Amino acid sequence: MGSLEEERLVQMVRDFIESESSTPPIFPASSNRFPINQAKYFTLQEILGRVTEAETEVLETLLKHMRSKNDAEKTTSMKTWLVMRLKMDGFNASICQTSWVTSSGCPAGDYEYIEIALKDENGDRVRLIVDLDFRSQFELARPTPFYKELTDTLPLFFVGSEDKLNKVISLLCSAAKQSFKERGLHVPPWRTSTYMQSKWLSRCCKVSNANNIGYSSRENREAKSGSHHGCSSMWVPPMVEPKRRGLAGGSGLSNQLSRLAWA
Repeated sequence: MGSLEEERLVQMVRDFIESESSTPPIFPASSNRFPINQAKYFTLQEILGRVTEAETEVLETLLKHMRSKNDAEKTTSMKTWLVMRLKMDGFNASICQTSWVTSSGCPAGDYEYIEIALKDENGDRVRLIVDLDFRSQFELARPTPFYKELTDTLPLFFVGSEDKLNKVISLLCSAAKQSFKERGLHVPPWRTSTYMQSKWLSRCCKVSNANNIGYSSRENREAKSGSHHGCSSMWVPPMVEPKRRGLAGGSGLSNQLSRLAWA
């Protein structure tokens, strides 16, 4: 990550942390005229509002460390610094650098995010995706008012499962397509659902856990944990279980943290 991009990310994090706005999003009046827009808006709210105990645990830890980061650590990449802190807390965290080749209508590209492997409240192994600049990935230069309202609803920091991420991508890419159509524009290949999914769900990626780097794939990593959700495999530390705090999927604290990430 270039220094300018890193500085931009650090500044966004600072702005987010310093923001005292915790007001839950209000349904945009401009969307009341269109039932289909209203349905999409509430569907997105429902997807983002379902916060599991594991997601709450990670988001809480993430915010704690971001509040404590100081200028003395500015030379360290934000993601690398966070991965080191998360590992010190017992999380199996790593940086995933995905890449994909050009295929039917989808140009080649690459992306980077944080991955955490752990067990959920039922003891099942889960893979959580952590993105520190999530909202901007869906923003358009000339969005329609409704699409702008949708992207404003997205959290700056995303913490969630592949399933949740897939649902968000599907809904936002569909809305983006409609936005382009209303503006009389063609959908660029880097705004298709295939391209967006490749950012976080590409089969082949370079994995760094802040101590070593190796090439791996989601199939190989998941096969080690007995999952069937293929690059060479690498050693994966034992999974950790989130602390039991009596937090159900829709608890008050979960919803508060979810709203905090929407600031």
